[in-house]
Amino acid sequence: MSLTKSHIVTWLGDIRFWIVVLALLRLYGIVNPPLEVSHSWRQTTVAMVSRNYYEVDPDILYPRIDIGGDLTGITGMEFPLLNWLIYLFSLLFGFHEWFGRLINLVVTSVGCWYFYLLIKSFFNDRHAFCATLILCTSLWFAYARKIMPDTFSMSLVIIGIYYGTDYLLHDRRRFGSLIAYVLITMAGVLSKLPSGYILVVFLPLLLTKTVPLHRKVWFFALSVLMMLPVAWWYFLWVPHLVENYGLRHFFMGEGIGQGMSEIWHHLGRTLYRFYDNALKYIGFAVFAFGLAMAFVRRQKLLLRLLGLAFAAFLFVMFVSGQTFVKHDYYVVPFVPVMAMAAGYGVSLINKSAWRAVLLSAVALENILNHHSQFVIPDNRQPVLALEHVFDSLSDRNDLICVNSGQDPTVMYFTHRKGWVVSNEQLLDETFRNDIRRRGCKYMLVMKQVFGGNVVLPMRRLVDNENYTIYRFSEE
Repeated sequence: MSLTKSHIVTWLGDIRFWIVVLALLRLYGIVNPPLEVSHSWRQTTVAMVSRNYYEVDPDILYPRIDIGGDLTGITGMEFPLLNWLIYLFSLLFGFHEWFGRLINLVVTSVGCWYFYLLIKSFFNDRHAFCATLILCTSLWFAYARKIMPDTFSMSLVIIGIYYGTDYLLHDRRRFGSLIAYVLITMAGVLSKLPSGYILVVFLPLLLTKTVPLHRKVWFFALSVLMMLPVAWWYFLWVPHLVENYGLRHFFMGEGIGQGMSEIWHHLGRTLYRFYDNALKYIGFAVFAFGLAMAFVRRQKLLLRLLGLAFAAFLFVMFVSGQTFVKHDYYVVPFVPVMAMAAGYGVSLINKSAWRAVLLSAVALENILNHHSQFVIPDNRQPVLALEHVFDSLSDRNDLICVNSGQDPTVMYFTHRKGWVVSNEQLLDETFRNDIRRRGCKYMLVMKQVFGGNVVLPMRRLVDNENYTIYRFSEE
């Protein structure tokens, strides 16, 4: 069958085509190590847990990191579903951290398709197409290929919401959709607790009289049961791991009051997460236009969903506080809500050519803004050689200390365990003596990117423009 103009037009108007194209585009550099500029530390934390499942202990209930000093490294964190999937892939093909990139990209792409189906079922195809294309090219464009659970988790929740609404609104699905809703949503919320905020959008369906009472009862009952494992993991098991293994890694916030104060005192930076990070400038302008037009045209359902989602996400922001201000990926769960409003704004443009121009402008601005996420900067390349260098000097079980602050990236690429510390701590003789007594054998001082040029009164084994490796004297 020959390719015709009608075929091309059909493809361009099919959101599945764009989801696939954008997924293929993000395959560029998919096997790169997690050393891109943005949040390499967060990716290597995920990767080291996965590697420890593969090399140490595959028990999913006991995630362990490499920066626990002389402790086991076992600590409380988000439920490590993504980490464990990387481990399962590694059983078949050997360990490679980039499996996490691929898993995240596939799940997020599927999540975008279900996002389209959801918007289409409540509004219309044009709105759904515009909203989904904006979501695919938003901040999600970069984070969908990172070794991080953020878009992975939110995509699972979106898929779960689709099946939940399918059960509530359609007789033909019955319990198959309800069970899919429970299992997939639970996996998503477990993977990243803030993703659960969006479940508030079920309130209008539970309050409407068009949904039979027995269906509401079943849905509510199983939703409560679904949240029990989530509550057990985050509020019982995580504290148990921290208390029993002595290593605190997971951040749960310092309380709503303090979080509100931190958000208020950094209001400008907080707003920046929305108008710059989430959709970038053109996309945010389209979001503002869509929101305004929803008020003007009295789109009650859309406004109700936006209002509920924003109120619930405010709670997430207030609990996170300063952490939300510091990290752009904390706004990831709210981006679908913004895309829904932005998509409505674009869908009001009747001429398809003008819609295409505006969507292209939103997409290009975001994609070009994230181009640095696809390459490894030259000044970070020396980190890749650290494992080979240390293998020539020491045993894999030797504990080391790295001056990378709280960043675990360098430690991950040495394929060792030990301490990550500040330059001030390295220069403290009392501190050095303490970690030596606790089993530390080597000091790695990074001179560029992850550390500073620190000189220690110790024996040097390697010294170059990028780093110095010291060895403690044997006594």
